[in-house]
Amino acid sequence: MTKKKKVINVILLVILIPLALAWIYPIFMILNNSLKLESAITTSSAFDLVNASTLGGLENYVKAINSFGFLASLGYSVLITITSVAAIIILCSMCAWYITRVHTKFSNFLYYLFVFSMVVPFQMVMFTLSQTADMLKLNNPFNLWLIYLGFGAGLAVFMFAGFVKSIPVEIEEAAMIDGCTPLQIFFKVVVPILKPTMVSVAILEAMWVWNDYLLPTLVLDITKYKTIPMLIQYFRGSYGRVEMGPMMASIMLTVIPVIVVYIFGQKYIIKGVAAGAVKG
Repeated sequence: MTKKKKVINVILLVILIPLALAWIYPIFMILNNSLKLESAITTSSAFDLVNASTLGGLENYVKAINSFGFLASLGYSVLITITSVAAIIILCSMCAWYITRVHTKFSNFLYYLFVFSMVVPFQMVMFTLSQTADMLKLNNPFNLWLIYLGFGAGLAVFMFAGFVKSIPVEIEEAAMIDGCTPLQIFFKVVVPILKPTMVSVAILEAMWVWNDYLLPTLVLDITKYKTIPMLIQYFRGSYGRVEMGPMMASIMLTVIPVIVVYIFGQKYIIKGVAAGAVKG
Protein backbone atom coordinates (compact mmCIF):
# COMPACT_ATOMS: atom_id res chain seq x y z
CA MET A 1 0.00 0.00 0.00
CA THR A 2 1.42 3.37 -1.01
CA LYS A 3 1.78 6.29 1.34
CA LYS A 4 -0.93 8.18 -0.53
CA LYS A 5 -3.45 5.34 -0.06
CA LYS A 6 -2.61 5.12 3.64
CA VAL A 7 -3.29 8.84 4.05
CA ILE A 8 -6.60 8.50 2.20
CA ASN A 9 -7.63 5.56 4.40
CA VAL A 10 -6.79 7.50 7.56
CA ILE A 11 -8.82 10.50 6.35
CA LEU A 12 -11.78 8.24 5.54
CA LEU A 13 -11.61 6.65 8.99
CA VAL A 14 -11.49 10.06 10.65
CA ILE A 15 -14.59 11.11 8.74
CA LEU A 16 -16.58 7.86 8.79
CA ILE A 17 -16.11 6.85 12.45
CA PRO A 18 -17.77 10.04 13.84
CA LEU A 19 -20.55 9.69 11.26
CA ALA A 20 -21.13 6.06 12.27
CA LEU A 21 -21.23 7.02 15.95
CA ALA A 22 -23.67 9.84 15.15
CA TRP A 23 -26.02 7.31 13.49
CA ILE A 24 -25.65 4.70 16.24
CA TYR A 25 -26.09 7.10 19.17
CA PRO A 26 -29.87 7.72 18.74
CA ILE A 27 -30.51 3.96 18.48
CA PHE A 28 -28.41 3.37 21.59
CA MET A 29 -30.34 5.99 23.54
CA ILE A 30 -33.68 4.47 22.50
CA LEU A 31 -32.43 1.07 23.71
CA ASN A 32 -31.12 2.67 26.90
CA ASN A 33 -34.49 4.32 27.69
CA SER A 34 -36.46 1.23 26.76
CA LEU A 35 -34.78 -0.58 29.68
CA LYS A 36 -35.60 2.14 32.23
CA LEU A 37 -38.52 2.37 34.59
CA GLU A 38 -41.30 4.62 33.31
CA SER A 39 -40.79 7.02 36.24
CA ALA A 40 -37.07 7.33 35.38
CA ILE A 41 -37.68 8.68 31.88
CA THR A 42 -37.97 12.43 32.23
CA THR A 43 -36.82 15.43 30.27
CA SER A 44 -33.79 15.91 32.49
CA SER A 45 -32.81 12.21 32.68
CA ALA A 46 -33.60 11.07 29.14
CA PHE A 47 -29.91 10.99 28.22
CA ASP A 48 -28.69 9.39 31.45
CA LEU A 49 -27.42 5.83 31.22
CA VAL A 50 -29.54 3.16 32.85
CA ASN A 51 -28.36 2.02 36.28
CA ALA A 52 -29.48 -0.27 39.09
CA SER A 53 -32.02 2.24 40.46
CA THR A 54 -33.61 3.00 37.07
CA LEU A 55 -33.41 -0.46 35.48
CA GLY A 56 -36.82 -1.80 34.57
CA GLY A 57 -35.64 -4.83 32.63
CA LEU A 58 -38.05 -6.10 29.99
CA GLU A 59 -41.09 -4.58 31.66
CA ASN A 60 -41.58 -2.00 28.90
CA TYR A 61 -41.26 -4.65 26.18
CA VAL A 62 -43.88 -6.86 27.86
CA LYS A 63 -46.22 -3.89 28.25
CA ALA A 64 -45.69 -2.84 24.62
CA ILE A 65 -46.48 -6.31 23.30
CA ASN A 66 -49.48 -6.91 25.56
CA SER A 67 -51.19 -3.57 25.04
CA PHE A 68 -52.38 -1.16 22.37
CA GLY A 69 -52.90 -3.94 19.78
CA PHE A 70 -49.18 -4.39 19.12
CA LEU A 71 -49.45 -7.96 17.84
CA ALA A 72 -52.28 -7.04 15.45
CA SER A 73 -50.28 -4.10 14.11
CA LEU A 74 -47.23 -6.33 13.77
CA GLY A 75 -49.29 -8.77 11.73
CA TYR A 76 -50.57 -5.99 9.46
CA SER A 77 -47.04 -4.66 8.92
CA VAL A 78 -45.73 -8.14 8.09
CA LEU A 79 -48.64 -8.78 5.71
CA ILE A 80 -48.23 -5.46 3.90
CA THR A 81 -44.45 -5.84 3.63
CA ILE A 82 -44.53 -9.43 2.32
CA THR A 83 -47.31 -8.88 -0.22
CA SER A 84 -45.87 -5.58 -1.46
CA VAL A 85 -42.32 -6.85 -1.84
CA ALA A 86 -43.47 -10.08 -3.52
CA ALA A 87 -45.58 -8.14 -6.02
CA ILE A 88 -42.76 -5.68 -6.75
CA ILE A 89 -40.18 -8.44 -7.25
CA ILE A 90 -42.28 -10.65 -9.53
CA LEU A 91 -44.18 -8.09 -11.60
CA CYS A 92 -41.39 -5.52 -11.97
CA SER A 93 -38.80 -8.11 -12.99
CA MET A 94 -41.17 -9.42 -15.67
CA CYS A 95 -41.88 -5.86 -16.84
CA ALA A 96 -38.15 -5.03 -16.98
CA TRP A 97 -37.48 -8.22 -18.97
CA TYR A 98 -40.20 -7.26 -21.47
CA ILE A 99 -38.91 -3.68 -21.78
CA THR A 100 -35.35 -4.86 -22.35
CA ARG A 101 -36.10 -7.60 -24.86
CA VAL A 102 -38.91 -5.97 -26.89
CA HIS A 103 -37.50 -2.93 -28.65
CA THR A 104 -40.50 -0.82 -29.60
CA LYS A 105 -41.54 2.77 -29.05
CA PHE A 106 -44.05 1.58 -26.48
CA SER A 107 -41.43 -0.29 -24.45
CA ASN A 108 -39.09 2.72 -24.53
CA PHE A 109 -41.93 5.00 -23.42
CA LEU A 110 -42.81 2.56 -20.65
CA TYR A 111 -39.23 2.47 -19.39
CA TYR A 112 -38.89 6.26 -19.23
CA LEU A 113 -42.31 6.47 -17.58
CA PHE A 114 -41.04 4.24 -14.77
CA VAL A 115 -37.84 6.27 -14.46
CA PHE A 116 -39.84 9.51 -14.36
CA SER A 117 -42.02 8.15 -11.56
CA MET A 118 -38.97 8.08 -9.27
CA VAL A 119 -38.64 11.87 -9.35
CA VAL A 120 -42.32 12.68 -8.69
CA PRO A 121 -42.70 13.84 -5.05
CA PHE A 122 -45.20 11.83 -3.03
CA GLN A 123 -46.74 15.06 -1.72
CA MET A 124 -48.03 15.85 -5.22
CA VAL A 125 -50.32 12.83 -5.29
CA MET A 126 -51.08 12.01 -1.65
CA PHE A 127 -54.47 13.75 -1.40
CA THR A 128 -55.84 12.34 -4.64
CA LEU A 129 -54.33 8.98 -3.71
CA SER A 130 -56.31 8.92 -0.46
CA GLN A 131 -59.58 9.58 -2.27
CA THR A 132 -58.82 7.04 -5.00
CA ALA A 133 -57.89 4.37 -2.45
CA ASP A 134 -61.19 4.86 -0.63
CA MET A 135 -63.12 4.68 -3.88
CA LEU A 136 -61.37 1.48 -5.02
CA LYS A 137 -61.55 -0.15 -1.55
CA LEU A 138 -57.76 -0.22 -1.17
CA ASN A 139 -57.92 1.19 2.36
CA ASN A 140 -57.08 -2.08 4.10
CA PRO A 141 -53.88 -4.10 4.67
CA PHE A 142 -54.97 -6.80 2.20
CA ASN A 143 -55.08 -4.47 -0.81
CA LEU A 144 -52.45 -1.89 0.12
CA TRP A 145 -49.78 -3.80 -1.83
CA LEU A 146 -51.27 -2.43 -5.06
CA ILE A 147 -50.37 1.12 -4.03
CA TYR A 148 -46.89 0.13 -2.89
CA LEU A 149 -46.41 -1.66 -6.21
CA GLY A 150 -47.09 1.58 -8.03
CA PHE A 151 -44.68 3.64 -5.93
CA GLY A 152 -41.95 0.99 -5.78
CA ALA A 153 -42.04 0.01 -9.45
CA GLY A 154 -39.82 2.87 -10.65
CA LEU A 155 -36.68 1.88 -8.75
CA ALA A 156 -37.29 -1.85 -9.19
CA VAL A 157 -37.80 -1.68 -12.98
CA PHE A 158 -34.76 0.59 -13.35
CA MET A 159 -32.52 -1.85 -11.48
CA PHE A 160 -33.93 -4.99 -13.11
CA ALA A 161 -33.72 -3.52 -16.61
CA GLY A 162 -30.09 -2.56 -16.08
CA PHE A 163 -29.19 -6.11 -15.05
CA VAL A 164 -31.25 -7.87 -17.75
CA LYS A 165 -29.28 -5.97 -20.40
CA SER A 166 -26.16 -7.82 -19.26
CA ILE A 167 -27.77 -11.25 -19.77
CA PRO A 168 -26.81 -12.74 -23.19
CA VAL A 169 -29.84 -13.12 -25.44
CA GLU A 170 -28.37 -16.36 -26.81
CA ILE A 171 -29.21 -18.15 -23.53
CA GLU A 172 -32.88 -17.33 -23.94
CA GLU A 173 -32.82 -18.20 -27.65
CA ALA A 174 -31.36 -21.62 -26.83
CA ALA A 175 -34.16 -22.22 -24.32
CA MET A 176 -36.72 -21.18 -26.93
CA ILE A 177 -35.26 -23.66 -29.44
CA ASP A 178 -35.62 -26.37 -26.76
CA GLY A 179 -39.35 -25.64 -26.68
CA CYS A 180 -39.67 -23.31 -23.67
CA THR A 181 -42.52 -20.83 -23.59
CA PRO A 182 -41.81 -17.17 -22.68
CA LEU A 183 -42.95 -17.80 -19.10
CA GLN A 184 -40.71 -20.86 -18.83
CA ILE A 185 -37.77 -18.88 -20.22
CA PHE A 186 -38.34 -16.16 -17.65
CA PHE A 187 -38.75 -18.36 -14.57
CA LYS A 188 -36.25 -21.09 -15.50
CA VAL A 189 -33.54 -19.04 -17.23
CA VAL A 190 -33.82 -15.36 -16.35
CA VAL A 191 -34.90 -15.54 -12.69
CA PRO A 192 -31.92 -17.65 -11.50
CA ILE A 193 -29.55 -15.12 -13.09
CA LEU A 194 -31.52 -12.21 -11.58
CA LYS A 195 -31.31 -13.54 -8.01
CA PRO A 196 -28.65 -11.08 -6.72
CA THR A 197 -30.62 -8.09 -8.00
CA MET A 198 -33.88 -9.58 -6.74
CA VAL A 199 -32.44 -9.93 -3.25
CA SER A 200 -31.10 -6.37 -3.22
CA VAL A 201 -34.40 -4.92 -4.50
CA ALA A 202 -36.35 -7.01 -1.98
CA ILE A 203 -34.24 -5.69 0.92
CA LEU A 204 -34.48 -2.06 -0.18
CA GLU A 205 -38.22 -2.24 -0.77
CA ALA A 206 -38.85 -4.18 2.46
CA MET A 207 -37.07 -1.54 4.55
CA TRP A 208 -39.08 1.19 2.86
CA VAL A 209 -42.48 -0.51 3.26
CA TRP A 210 -41.82 -1.67 6.82
CA ASN A 211 -40.81 1.80 8.04
CA ASP A 212 -43.35 3.79 6.02
CA TYR A 213 -45.67 5.94 8.11
CA LEU A 214 -47.23 8.51 5.79
CA LEU A 215 -48.82 6.29 3.13
CA PRO A 216 -50.62 3.88 5.52
CA THR A 217 -51.78 6.84 7.62
CA LEU A 218 -53.33 8.47 4.56
CA VAL A 219 -54.85 5.35 3.04
CA LEU A 220 -55.78 2.91 5.82
CA ASP A 221 -58.91 3.15 7.93
CA ILE A 222 -57.12 4.01 11.18
CA THR A 223 -60.16 3.05 13.28
CA LYS A 224 -59.62 -0.58 12.19
CA TYR A 225 -56.02 -0.94 11.03
CA LYS A 226 -52.70 0.40 12.27
CA THR A 227 -49.21 -0.59 11.18
CA ILE A 228 -46.30 -0.62 13.64
CA PRO A 229 -45.06 2.93 12.75
CA MET A 230 -48.63 4.21 13.16
CA LEU A 231 -49.12 2.45 16.49
CA ILE A 232 -46.09 4.03 18.14
CA GLN A 233 -47.78 7.43 18.46
CA TYR A 234 -50.71 5.87 20.36
CA PHE A 235 -48.70 4.94 23.46
CA ARG A 236 -50.54 7.35 25.72
CA GLY A 237 -51.71 6.92 29.26
CA SER A 238 -54.26 8.83 31.28
CA TYR A 239 -54.78 12.54 30.60
CA GLY A 240 -52.85 12.29 27.34
CA ARG A 241 -49.57 11.43 29.05
CA VAL A 242 -47.14 9.69 26.69
CA GLU A 243 -45.87 6.37 28.02
CA MET A 244 -42.26 6.74 26.99
CA GLY A 245 -41.07 3.34 28.21
CA PRO A 246 -43.39 1.19 26.08
CA MET A 247 -42.96 3.63 23.20
CA MET A 248 -39.18 3.24 23.27
CA ALA A 249 -39.56 -0.54 23.53
CA SER A 250 -41.91 -0.63 20.54
CA ILE A 251 -39.47 1.49 18.51
CA MET A 252 -36.69 -0.99 19.28
CA LEU A 253 -38.93 -3.93 18.32
CA THR A 254 -39.63 -2.14 15.03
CA VAL A 255 -36.03 -1.15 14.28
CA ILE A 256 -34.28 -4.43 15.16
CA PRO A 257 -35.71 -6.52 12.24
CA VAL A 258 -34.69 -3.83 9.75
CA ILE A 259 -31.16 -3.61 11.16
CA VAL A 260 -30.75 -7.40 11.08
CA VAL A 261 -32.04 -7.63 7.50
CA TYR A 262 -29.76 -4.82 6.36
CA ILE A 263 -26.66 -6.25 8.07
CA PHE A 264 -27.11 -9.66 6.45
CA GLY A 265 -28.15 -8.24 3.07
CA GLN A 266 -25.89 -5.23 2.60
CA LYS A 267 -23.51 -7.09 0.26
CA TYR A 268 -26.45 -7.97 -2.00
CA ILE A 269 -27.64 -4.37 -1.95
CA ILE A 270 -24.24 -3.11 -3.13
CA LYS A 271 -24.01 -5.76 -5.85
CA GLY A 272 -27.57 -5.24 -7.03
CA VAL A 273 -27.37 -1.46 -7.17
CA ALA A 274 -24.04 -1.60 -9.00
CA ALA A 275 -25.39 -4.15 -11.49
CA GLY A 276 -28.61 -2.27 -12.11
CA ALA A 277 -27.01 1.14 -12.49
CA VAL A 278 -23.66 0.50 -14.17
CA LYS A 279 -24.59 -2.30 -16.55
CA GLY A 280 -27.70 -0.46 -17.65
